[in-house]
Amino acid sequence: MTIKEIAALAGVSISTVSKVINRKDQNINPETRKRVLQIVKEYHYSPYGAVRNLSEGKTFLLGVLLRDMAHSGQMVQGILQAAQEAGYNVLLFDSGLCPENEAKHISSLCARHVDGVLWEPVCPEDPDKNASFSSASIPVCFINSSRQSNCALLDFSHLGYLCARQLIDRRHSRIGCLIQENSLRSQQVLEGVQKCLFDNGLPYSDTVILPQENIVSDLFSRKLTGIVSSHFSAAAFLYQKLRLLHYDVPGDLSLISLRSDANGAAANFPISGYSIPYREFGYETCRTFLQNCEQPALDMPFRFQQEYAVDSEATLAVSPDFRRKKILVVGSIHMDYTFTVDTLPQPGRVSSIRNVSSCLGGKGSNQAAGVARLGHETALIGKTGNDADANFIFQTLDHENIPAQGILRDSDCDTGKAYVQVQADGESTIAILPGANGRFLPEDIRRQEHLFRHSDFCLISAEIPVETVIAAADAAKKYGVRTILKPASLETMPDRLYALTDLFVPNRKEAAILCPSLSAIEEQADFFFRKGIPVVILTLGKDGCFVKTADFQGFFDASGSTAVDTTGGADAFISALAVSLSDGYPLQSAVKIAQYAAGFCVSRQGVIPALADKNTLRSYIGRTESELLL
Repeated sequence: MTIKEIAALAGVSISTVSKVINRKDQNINPETRKRVLQIVKEYHYSPYGAVRNLSEGKTFLLGVLLRDMAHSGQMVQGILQAAQEAGYNVLLFDSGLCPENEAKHISSLCARHVDGVLWEPVCPEDPDKNASFSSASIPVCFINSSRQSNCALLDFSHLGYLCARQLIDRRHSRIGCLIQENSLRSQQVLEGVQKCLFDNGLPYSDTVILPQENIVSDLFSRKLTGIVSSHFSAAAFLYQKLRLLHYDVPGDLSLISLRSDANGAAANFPISGYSIPYREFGYETCRTFLQNCEQPALDMPFRFQQEYAVDSEATLAVSPDFRRKKILVVGSIHMDYTFTVDTLPQPGRVSSIRNVSSCLGGKGSNQAAGVARLGHETALIGKTGNDADANFIFQTLDHENIPAQGILRDSDCDTGKAYVQVQADGESTIAILPGANGRFLPEDIRRQEHLFRHSDFCLISAEIPVETVIAAADAAKKYGVRTILKPASLETMPDRLYALTDLFVPNRKEAAILCPSLSAIEEQADFFFRKGIPVVILTLGKDGCFVKTADFQGFFDASGSTAVDTTGGADAFISALAVSLSDGYPLQSAVKIAQYAAGFCVSRQGVIPALADKNTLRSYIGRTESELLL
């Protein structure tokens, strides 16, 4: 097609077409210029050398010079789409973060007489390279380089603000920002986080900055509850590290991050966040820049606006400071093997087994299950082996809604086992093979100490080493958590443990072992009370229980249920006692509710399968003593 034909199609003179092509169109109507360029692009017109000045004429080539293509794929797709729609070809160069490569690419783009360059500089402060484009009269739009005036920026500050807002809306006040050094994105995200904190009257000093090194120790030493990450890779690293250390996300810490849709790690780590709209940004940047190149008189400002929505709430939760405090359980975890017999074994006699069953057991597991069944958040600290029994246990805990982040596996021993024999009247004997429970050590408690921070009660059963029992009680005292101790297999009780115990719940046999010189229930309770324990509750099976405090002492009747299996009665009692006290019931009412929970449990076979859920227990109590319930 000739220039004459172009002029005819556009309805203008040949000289007008020549002026538009050779960029001498300052006095030509913008609509005319646009019409001529559209026809030139559609018909791929290439003017003769006599008409076109090669150093000044339009080439319909757009140069794109990027700092590092490895992180720009989505943006490039948007640029290519906008360029294609505008009728431009694209020369794409990757500096690979190398200034020398960038200088070579600049020379090449100048030699090709491109109509404009989208440039993401390696060193934004280097003026010499920009001068090369200026001397060649090539317009430039800088990408994400805040040091330049003619620059298109993704508003990472706004994204950082939105991330912090998500945490503040969930009542977090101690928020940190995980950043990468020498990153413009990190700098802008941090500015957004700090502005959001300032707008909401929260601390916004440099202490919110969290470099990736020593991240776990830093965030917990600062007692942070929420983290904003500028880069998904850093958030994924933190998430994985916390999981390995058995921290719960978002239970212990909420996490939100920016991410690219092209980030492959996003599929493996369910981290809440905002997608960075690189493709849309590339498209709008290119479209606006090309319009400015073709109609410079318009001087259109770059404004990239996007509606953002958080992609999931998987790692976002209300701050632990404002959630209902959980009930922590420290104790044994093992497999229960239950044998139903006509009579319990006696020396010199053989007893027949009528039935055998197996299920999750251990006082730690039982009490955690009791708490969870009653609708209260719980956490369990304990130890298993690394065997098939442990796999079954973890599956069962998940089914019972018991978080397992506090449970450690010991690869050098088997999971503990309990062999329970139950006779017709519900009485039982238990023999325990401790396994990993015997290797549950004080340092294991210290590794899980963060779980104590937002707890109301800590239920401790002494089927584990006494040093570990003391370590758990110490940690509870450190964080102001009330302790309920079941002495279980303790034959003596250190004075230090008496001082660390808030509620003490032995049964008749356990009390007799710990104070053998006293036989009367009242005397035994008084003995423990004078040792410094504020609340002593002796459970007496079908005879109910006896309570001793500074202001009250007295017997409470059992619920009157017919016993089928008494194995889990004490665990059901302690679970319901803790939940009721945490829900605000006075002690005497909580004891009565606990008696009903124990009665319901012993009237059924097994332990965890026999525990009452919240609605069932309320209904069970409501039939005889509805006024007891709040």
